[in-house]
Amino acid sequence: MRVYCYRLISKVYNNRLSETYEKDRVLRMSYTKLCDSDYRFMCIVWEHAPIGSGELVRLCAEQLGWKKSTTYTVIKKLSEKGYIENKDALVEALIPKERVQTEETEYFVERTFGGSLPGFVAAFLSGKRISKEETALLKQMIDAHEEE
Repeated sequence: MRVYCYRLISKVYNNRLSETYEKDRVLRMSYTKLCDSDYRFMCIVWEHAPIGSGELVRLCAEQLGWKKSTTYTVIKKLSEKGYIENKDALVEALIPKERVQTEETEYFVERTFGGSLPGFVAAFLSGKRISKEETALLKQMIDAHEEE
């Protein structure tokens, strides 16, 4: 009886873990999508973090043409979403730029090209010429990611 109960509890626990992991994965997938203005704001944060909120207001006014109230609204919104942390008027990024770029690219390729990387590359290179150095670099990258 003990073994049966243990297996049942273990199965329920593992199923819940799987469900929790899946929900968390789906949340993370949509979590890093940013609209253009939020992405431009995050680029400033990534470049300067940790940064004082007053300095961030100044940079957003210079680079984005934002008013002070707009910057503070975006700080609050992105803090609530978990992108940044604003602690004691010091703003830090919680999500790396590379993660956002990777997930945005995957989303774009999936939505626009049905997940076809060759389709994306063909469209990207359409009508363009690339140098021998760029060709060699792309070949190296492909070889490094090729399945065996």
